[in-house]
Amino acid sequence: MLTVMVLSGGFSFEREVSLASGRRACQELESQGIDTLATDTDQHLLIRLQQERPDAVLNLLHGPRGEDGTIAEILEMATVPYVGPPPQAARLAFDKPTAKELVHRSGIATPASSVLPLETFQELGAEGIIAALVDKIGLPLVVKPARGGSALGLTIVHEAHDVSSAMVQCFAYSEAALIEKYVVGTEVALTIIEEDSEPVALPLVQIAFSKGRYDYQARYTAGEVEFIIPSDLPTAIQDCARKTGIAIHQGLGLRDWSRIDMIIDEAGTPNFLEATSCPGLTHTSAVPVAIAASGRVLGNVLLQLVERSIARSRRH
Repeated sequence: MLTVMVLSGGFSFEREVSLASGRRACQELESQGIDTLATDTDQHLLIRLQQERPDAVLNLLHGPRGEDGTIAEILEMATVPYVGPPPQAARLAFDKPTAKELVHRSGIATPASSVLPLETFQELGAEGIIAALVDKIGLPLVVKPARGGSALGLTIVHEAHDVSSAMVQCFAYSEAALIEKYVVGTEVALTIIEEDSEPVALPLVQIAFSKGRYDYQARYTAGEVEFIIPSDLPTAIQDCARKTGIAIHQGLGLRDWSRIDMIIDEAGTPNFLEATSCPGLTHTSAVPVAIAASGRVLGNVLLQLVERSIARSRRH
């Protein structure tokens, strides 16, 4: 019988979401006859890995250190098979400005943006920088942390005088802000799972939210957001979004699974927002919904990803 260590919790602002994802993953894997080791992270993690020697690790640590390649580095040091991308790919995807630049260079649309470190905002004069940002990008715009997830620190700004407070909120979660042009359109989440060495795009999850944006509260509060699946977008646009998502997954070097967030603009063009290499599995997360809509069972998908990681480790 396989034993899988499920990593969740950690020290980021997304700790509670990560713990919820971990609990669900353990339940789903156990339903497939797998022994699980629910494991939080602390200074003893490497020692535990070496002592427990699980057959594989499922990393569900959201946020810094979980998604930025750090845990992947530790797991490779411990020579334990794990689900998810190698360290370098995890780093690329987690850093939103870097991921956006790589995707943009490949010819895929992504909202116009600027990156502003906290030090620049403090040292070069906030008022002048804000005015220049508004002139360059235009209103409305989106201010969000350059690194991090769950929409923490994200603000949609409609008036120039609100940019400063949005920056302050953003810097509470990250040392750099990503400021993007707000794109009017339909927000979608695309789950990608690799099967038989090929990435498979699951049904598109269309997101409608009651309070105007898919922020942290909406993501994790029942009733705040509606997932429309199957999507009511035209079939040709859905097909284009799925192909675009697969291209992003491959271009960033992601592996096993991912969630690609996009917004379909009024012209029907998918615009890349961000990629998640460690998708959430809570009861209000998009990935389990997409898996169910595809006719798959979440526990079986997780088991297949675990078996895939073990087979990959044996090959190498």
